Amino acid sequence: MATNSVRRAALADAGIAVLAREGARGLTHRAIDGEAGVPTGTTSNYFRSRDALVSGLFERIGQRLAPSPEDLAGRAGRTPSRALFAEYLRDIVRRLTAEPDVTRALFELRLDSARRPELAAVLAPWLRAGLDGDVAFNEQAGLPGGRREIALFHYAIDGLLLDRLTTPIDPDLPVDDVIDALVAGLLPE
Repeated sequence: MATNSVRRAALADAGIAVLAREGARGLTHRAIDGEAGVPTGTTSNYFRSRDALVSGLFERIGQRLAPSPEDLAGRAGRTPSRALFAEYLRDIVRRLTAEPDVTRALFELRLDSARRPELAAVLAPWLRAGLDGDVAFNEQAGLPGGRREIALFHYAIDGLLLDRLTTPIDPDLPVDDVIDALVAGLLPE
């Protein structure tokens, strides 16, 4: 198996673009080769199977959507509060909407996992690890809310993103207003 990490990331990025544009059915090694402009078979050298490809896409999605160290450091020393929590949520939504193809690709994988148990077996641990990491981060930062509230925020943010990245039901409602209402309604005082 090929090990060039820059090429692997570029192929995963091409896979994300194909997935976001064509859906799960269009995600093939050959389609990724075409998207990346590489010789046929290149993607297969880096991702031997569809399962390996999907795992690589999850890894790359996580890298691309992660907060920057600067973002985290800028909030690290501040007093925990509902307002700071809302700021973290705004940053999450900003990152997810700044990379719409990445977020759409993640939604495509989640939808496909409902039809393919083998994909659900890969996706479920990845999603749960993300939730666990968010809960741990929240606790370490001293922010309000526990596991239940963080899960509720995941549900709400996923719905907000699905709305904003597809056909919005109320495009004039500012995202900041939605986040403020969610924080006021879901977090204890």
